[in-house]
Amino acid sequence: MAQNLYGPGVRIGNWNEDVYLEEELMKDFLEKRDKGKLLIQRRRRLKQNLLRPMQLSMTEDGYVHYGDKVMLVNPDDPDTEADVFLGGDLSLCMTPDEIQSHLRDELEVPCGLSAVQAKTPIGRNTFIILSVHGDATGQVLTYGQDFCLGITGGFDNKMLYLSSDHRTLLKSSKRSWLQEVYLTDEVSHMNCWQAAIPDPQLRLEYEGFPIPANAKILINHCHTNRGLAAHRHLFLSTYFGKEAEVVAHTYLDSHRVEKPRNHWMLVTGNPRDASSTMLDLPKPPAEDTRAMEQAMGLDTQ
Repeated sequence: MAQNLYGPGVRIGNWNEDVYLEEELMKDFLEKRDKGKLLIQRRRRLKQNLLRPMQLSMTEDGYVHYGDKVMLVNPDDPDTEADVFLGGDLSLCMTPDEIQSHLRDELEVPCGLSAVQAKTPIGRNTFIILSVHGDATGQVLTYGQDFCLGITGGFDNKMLYLSSDHRTLLKSSKRSWLQEVYLTDEVSHMNCWQAAIPDPQLRLEYEGFPIPANAKILINHCHTNRGLAAHRHLFLSTYFGKEAEVVAHTYLDSHRVEKPRNHWMLVTGNPRDASSTMLDLPKPPAEDTRAMEQAMGLDTQ
């Protein structure tokens, strides 16, 4: 009868090659861990930078200035035509590609954008208002004046600029196939934007006036004359979950007035709490509500 002549201590096959292969794999793992090139380490650094808490600029005169750190917020629109949409205030955020972010330590260029239900200033939604013509830090931004919107994404030595260009067959937004909005590190005329008041009858009169902070405005691309818009009904599957698409397209109603999806606010910081924004402050009651409360004897002040 055949007997098993091999015990548990006997090595068979290419055992020597297997041992060397395991040693090489361990050396490669330790080397990548020491250099911080492991996938989990890159993912942790990316999230740490993008989700890093930021402090917005606080306005003293009520206006927006060059050099201010602000959030671009699309106000809540309860009259959205679609059945399924993202409600609430949506902030403009940078959205790096998940695969490309794991292959390199720096942010990819160009980088995508999306609209997110986030009111807390972090690295991926805090923009800096920059001047197109030289250094104008501290000067008041006015309607009809060219400006750039830069973002660092929480990184110390990186600056990306909000840009857009004409739609082509090979370059357009992912869901609506309209004009794409992206972030790039190249400084050009594609980075120039202008702000306008939403009321078209007062638009010419307000040109040259200072832009108030936390007020509804239109942000138009200078090169293509398209307005920045948020598609609450079109979702993108991003690195951080389901988010809304952002494009450069002007939506007009029957009266030739821009729709709420083109409305934005340059939100500044809350002077009472450095970690919050002006959107977190309670809204004061309307004047007619105060008069009614006083008449009914409900006003305790």
